[in-house]
Amino acid sequence: MSRTVAVAHYPEGAGHATRMLAVAQALEGPETDVVLAGGGPGSQFIEYNGYEAYHPATVDYIGDYQGGSIFNVLTRSVPDSAKRVFDFARWLRREDPAALITDDMFAAMAAQLTDTPLYVLTHNAASYYDAAVEQAFTWLLNRYQLSVAHAFLYPAVWPPDRGDPPGVVHIPPIALEPNGAEAPDDVGVLIVPSTYSTNFDELARTLREEGHTVTLVGDDSWECAASLLPWIQSADVVVCSGYSTVMEAAVGGTPCIIYPFTDEQHGVSRVIERRGLRGFQVEHSIPHVARAVRHPPESPSHENGAKRAAEFVLNHMEKGEARIPR
Repeated sequence: MSRTVAVAHYPEGAGHATRMLAVAQALEGPETDVVLAGGGPGSQFIEYNGYEAYHPATVDYIGDYQGGSIFNVLTRSVPDSAKRVFDFARWLRREDPAALITDDMFAAMAAQLTDTPLYVLTHNAASYYDAAVEQAFTWLLNRYQLSVAHAFLYPAVWPPDRGDPPGVVHIPPIALEPNGAEAPDDVGVLIVPSTYSTNFDELARTLREEGHTVTLVGDDSWECAASLLPWIQSADVVVCSGYSTVMEAAVGGTPCIIYPFTDEQHGVSRVIERRGLRGFQVEHSIPHVARAVRHPPESPSHENGAKRAAEFVLNHMEKGEARIPR
């Protein structure tokens, strides 16, 4: 008899959808069906891969706070958050899954409301942030996730670190496998903007003027791909902002230059610099990124954690274990 596992992603960019789709594909099997939800731009990517996805109300805390004000958070993000929890709860009651795996705080709240066994999968930590309000909110969020989830899976390119939330289960970084897709041979420098990156057109132009072959994800010549991993594996070096691409570069074995913009991206970058991880270099301006491309770091080497995450959840469900002790 098959069981259904629900997988939900946060609606911020395609990266959240990519990592959760990787876990969903690892979960699928003769005894396990998967249903997906998330909304935002990432759902388009999931549907491009041939899956249907439920679209709850979307939220944009980063855009409303870092690109706006507390007023925008209170008048936009907060009401949208309540609607998102309501939509997720309605979806979970309809699908009645054996468990939910998510990186979305609102899906986690909906799981608690509907008594759905919950597994959190995210790398977010209070230690990434400098602003007191962001630190406090993320600390409370981490404590809530740890208290209501059967397990808090933490995909990281670094070994256990003092800045990690206590009680998490470390797993390797997660990347979406290509399933037969291939990339061209002339990728060169692969530039992968995040939702909140700026000046990447200028960066691409600068690198081309220096004689590099450049592939800019999302420009007019880019065609949507089922997985970015083949392009990363074919590239000489990756330049990115978001942690999802950092994880994909780690799994793909391609040197990665991180050009952060959001508070969370800067926080992740600080951990990577502090731990001195092979394969990664952090830069904060176009001239410094260009210099790093001329002299990239060594190649990283990491296992893909998608299968590890799926096996953990399925084994945990089979054993019928209670929530992990705190």
